[in-house]
Amino acid sequence: MSTPDLRRHSINPGHTQAIYDTYHFSQATRVGNTIWVSGQVGVDATMTPADGIEAQTHLAFQSLRSILEAAGATLADVVELMTFHLDLQGEVHAFGQVKDQYFPDRYPAWSAVGVTQLALPALRVEIRAVAVIGSGRD
Repeated sequence: MSTPDLRRHSINPGHTQAIYDTYHFSQATRVGNTIWVSGQVGVDATMTPADGIEAQTHLAFQSLRSILEAAGATLADVVELMTFHLDLQGEVHAFGQVKDQYFPDRYPAWSAVGVTQLALPALRVEIRAVAVIGSGRD
């Protein structure tokens, strides 16, 4: 049995390099088979927030999927989600309906937190995750 690689690896796909350079954080960090993904938000390629909670949630989950793939994982490998919401009571149902499209079964642990602001004024939600590579396989 080989020893797992326990060195820390920063995961920053090419399209996120400007964020890494400007704000000094990685999109994800991988140690062994565990990946911690930084908060993903619902912005397009120009960093413009999408309109509404549903559209922002889709973009944030698409970004999460992209980061996980760059780290060697899939959404099925997510073991924990933490989400931050500007309107937790008013929008969590709509958020949950979109979330269920990305996690239709074998739901990860999930904590939802209400906050007063996110990185950009128009943002409604931020999603961070922890994944364990290979844990989503049957």
